[in-house]
Amino acid sequence: MMPPSQTPTPDPQMPVALQDLVRHCDTTLESPRFRDYCPNGLQVEGRAQVVRLAAAVTANQSVLEAAIAWEADALIVHHGYFWRGEAPEVVGMKRRRLKTLLDSDMSLLAYHLPLDAHPVLGNNARWGQLLGFQDVEPLDREDPQSVGNIGKLASPMSLDAVAAQVQALTDREPLVIGDGQAAIEQVAWCTGAAQGYIDKAAAAGVQLYISGEISEPTVHTARELGIAYMAAGHHATERYGVQALAASLAERFDLEWSFIDCDNPV
Repeated sequence: MMPPSQTPTPDPQMPVALQDLVRHCDTTLESPRFRDYCPNGLQVEGRAQVVRLAAAVTANQSVLEAAIAWEADALIVHHGYFWRGEAPEVVGMKRRRLKTLLDSDMSLLAYHLPLDAHPVLGNNARWGQLLGFQDVEPLDREDPQSVGNIGKLASPMSLDAVAAQVQALTDREPLVIGDGQAAIEQVAWCTGAAQGYIDKAAAAGVQLYISGEISEPTVHTARELGIAYMAAGHHATERYGVQALAASLAERFDLEWSFIDCDNPV
């Protein structure tokens, strides 16, 4: 667990109403238009006013405890709770997490697909921005729920060189399938567990597809379709959207914010 970081507004003036914060997030991220695997928005209600906002990728127990130690009024994450198909009983790990939130009176906000898809603050948008991809467009223009992108490199480079840039950004070595000396000019990407989009990427004619995770069939698909694949880490690729969102909220509402990074090797 890394300590909270990123606190660009240390002297907030006035608290913001929790409902105003949630309403702004819902509107900005267009949450209602997504058919998601979990509820987006306010998942656990805490105190009515927010001055300190913590942000993280996943609302696991260690993140909750770090946010409470930092005295956050609310925590905003990409991976929250109440996923489709999970057991409904509030027992064990789920009970401990919810009890921690309720005992601390700290709110939990979560945005999954809406945060993946936002064209400026989203995980995929930020990934493209940070790696300098140009001429960005959707991976699937026909699907309004599509969260992947296609873009061009500023100049052609080898697969090994792209992998080095990804490693410098994420501080972890990506798993690469393909010839390291292959020339890369155009790339498709989708952060998180989106390795299944590799077929769409190959059909689009790009030389490289990047996602967070890899499955056994992904290797064969990449080799047989003649496309390079890079698994850069689910957590590692999705750290950037929630930070961009929290920073924008801090600027708009004059909040103090911190990013809590709990590393995950997947």
